[in-house]
Amino acid sequence: MAFSLKVRTFVLAMKIFTAAQTHELDKFTIAHEPIKSIDLMERAACQLTKAIAARWDSSVPVVVFAGPGNNGGDALAVARMLTEQNYQVQTYLFNISGKLSADCAENRQRLVTRKGRPLLTEVTQEFDPPQLDQGMLVVDGLFGSGLNKPLAGGFASLVKYINSSQAQVVSIDVPSGLMTEDNTYNVRSNIVRATLTLTLQHTKLAFLFAEHQQFVGEVQILDIGLSAEGIEKTDAPYSYMMHDDVVPLLKPRNAFSHKGTMGHALLVAGSYGMAGAAVLAARACMRSGVGKLTVHTPRRNIAILQTAIPEAVIHADREETIFSEAVSTDDYQALAVGPGLGTSEQTAIAMIAQLRRAQCPAVVDADGLNILAAKHAWLQQLPKGIILTPHPKELERLEGQCTDSYERLIKARQLAERLQGYVVLKGHHTAICMPDGHIVFNSTGNAGMATAGSGDVLTGILLALLARGYERREACMLGVYLHGLAGDLAARKLGEESLMASDIIHFLPQAFLKLK
Repeated sequence: MAFSLKVRTFVLAMKIFTAAQTHELDKFTIAHEPIKSIDLMERAACQLTKAIAARWDSSVPVVVFAGPGNNGGDALAVARMLTEQNYQVQTYLFNISGKLSADCAENRQRLVTRKGRPLLTEVTQEFDPPQLDQGMLVVDGLFGSGLNKPLAGGFASLVKYINSSQAQVVSIDVPSGLMTEDNTYNVRSNIVRATLTLTLQHTKLAFLFAEHQQFVGEVQILDIGLSAEGIEKTDAPYSYMMHDDVVPLLKPRNAFSHKGTMGHALLVAGSYGMAGAAVLAARACMRSGVGKLTVHTPRRNIAILQTAIPEAVIHADREETIFSEAVSTDDYQALAVGPGLGTSEQTAIAMIAQLRRAQCPAVVDADGLNILAAKHAWLQQLPKGIILTPHPKELERLEGQCTDSYERLIKARQLAERLQGYVVLKGHHTAICMPDGHIVFNSTGNAGMATAGSGDVLTGILLALLARGYERREACMLGVYLHGLAGDLAARKLGEESLMASDIIHFLPQAFLKLK
């Protein structure tokens, strides 16, 4: 199923709020617009109905399942509006405890008293479920973002019944049973599997995790007019990086620039048999605008590197096959260590010495991370502002096994805070964990980039940006976005199946042009 995010184009750094913050934004909007809560619900229902009608016409039979809270109130309002547009709608309101939220009760009343008295079944005890056939549409309005424990009992049975049917499913705000942040201890069989999730105002953190794709399906964000002032004032722990967030970060090149003013980068990479990783990182660095690049590599890699990347200066290690000695960084503006480096004891000692003596911003990737995982105490010796770029397995080697993406994300954030550095957790929505605890998710990239060498390319891009004078935060955001954008452009031309890491480098010039 496709995953897309549709947002207002003028929203910069789209914030991702917690469920509690969303509830507070609702209250802020009600108080400061001002607007009654029932009218805000009506406004949301209008957007929901419009989105549903855009996908399914009135010939499609609709079954609405509404819970007792405000998510159910949204669903009841949608049932009324669809009925007014001549849809054939069956509505089931689950009022097991005999207590509805005020706005849910009001929408129940509006539904049952409208002209034509649409079919409404209020379930208080026993429930005889309707037949759900292929070609039908289920509107899931059982539970929204306020859920804080797994579904059980009759509601769990209903979810399983919905999931076993051939009907398409639209979930309002959040698929029922899915919690908006931490689902570590959730019961996955008791979560609705939506065809389409119509989420309100902003995406939810849980939607960005791979294991939840099966539940959320396609995601469409609906603007329901929550207070812009409230959104601006609320500090969200997460944000989603879009094109317009990145464009202002790009530094213009001075017309009088020369290689001496565009930064000198040092790349420590490659062991015997792994020269390709060094080549990819070096080529990506040069394609990202650095003035000068020096690659420190074992002697046996010299001919390969000078042939593959003649623009780079090659600095030979004293050893034939491994990295064995740290290099002075006095003449460099940025350092990257790790691609294809190997993990021998001699290399490990040389690497930590290299990082300890670094007088410039540094990136650690690949075998550099594997060395740190094996020598965990060395993490304390890393310089402040270090940038680590682990994929999920590398992160777990550093910080321990994780049960799911949420736990992995939290561990990455804790690592960034502890090191006072940056942890770039690579994935479909790469997460940049900042030293202050904030996390920025990336919006570019595709499955074709799941290929050997892709991470080496990112290392080269980050190295170039740092050498050119970008601050670490800016370099991480711009570098990750450019890396994914180049991958998207490559996939558009070549397809995801045939994409190689070198293709990402080939499309870097177009990615830069798109930002300009």
